[in-house]
Amino acid sequence: MGQGVARVERPAATGREAALSGTGRRGGALRASWRAFRRHPAALLGTVVLLLLIAVAAVGPRLAPYAPDELGMAVLLVAPDRAHPFGTDQYGRDVLTRVLYGAHLSLGMGLISVAIGATLGGLLGLLAGYFGRWVDILIMRLIDIQLAFPGILLAMGIVAVLGPSLQNAMIAVGLASIPGYARVLRGAVLSAKELTYVESARAAGCPHTRIMFRHIFPNVLAPLIVLATLGVPSAILTASGLSFIGLGAQPPTPEWGAMLNDGRQYLDKAWWLTTFPGLAIMLAVLAINLLGDGLRDALDPRYRD
Repeated sequence: MGQGVARVERPAATGREAALSGTGRRGGALRASWRAFRRHPAALLGTVVLLLLIAVAAVGPRLAPYAPDELGMAVLLVAPDRAHPFGTDQYGRDVLTRVLYGAHLSLGMGLISVAIGATLGGLLGLLAGYFGRWVDILIMRLIDIQLAFPGILLAMGIVAVLGPSLQNAMIAVGLASIPGYARVLRGAVLSAKELTYVESARAAGCPHTRIMFRHIFPNVLAPLIVLATLGVPSAILTASGLSFIGLGAQPPTPEWGAMLNDGRQYLDKAWWLTTFPGLAIMLAVLAINLLGDGLRDALDPRYRD
């Protein structure tokens, strides 16, 4: 008589075990992303520079030797020296002090603008990609209309309606950046909503909001983070450009773009008025771009070794 082979069935994983398994997978993905990020020296350099700029924005005003609007009639357009390392402007104000004060304004403009664009654009892309049909058609046609206008011109038009100010410039830059975030997230959602775990959630009777924000959104967040990181430098440049033409920060606000505008008429005899704010903008944009490149390589498996 042949003997039957005993079958040993593995017990089903409990909810806690499944959660730990999912946590382990996420932890492994995070470790792989961190390893990829560490192999990107330019991104590490950009991170260090950005952290230094954030520290300057946080504590710089406390270390500034003068008040940002302190006038000095005896030191008009003084070249950089020991008392004024970055020189003084046409009103006798210390340029170093104004650059330090402008750090939190210019960086804040970029971050807040990106937060507005990423939040609204991400939500529109999520709705368009998930529901499809007429919702997708309506949202994407509105996005296409907005894309017909160059971003800087659209931002200028919004500021012209709202009025020139620092806050309105941030709103305008954020609204002008909505299409990029909406299109990227829509494409990611279109792919994610066909995956097995989403079909399982639908079969289990999960409501649409839970499927979108609990199951789909966390899994399409990586491209949004990368795009937002790379969007901060563009937002800083656009906001500084609005201030440069008088539609952003208004005098005597020590914002880097406004400082460039103030110093452009003295380029031939006071080079420091535009050099130091311009270098600050260049350094911030370069650091965030390097960080964004590193995040792209770390979060996208296609770029990993």
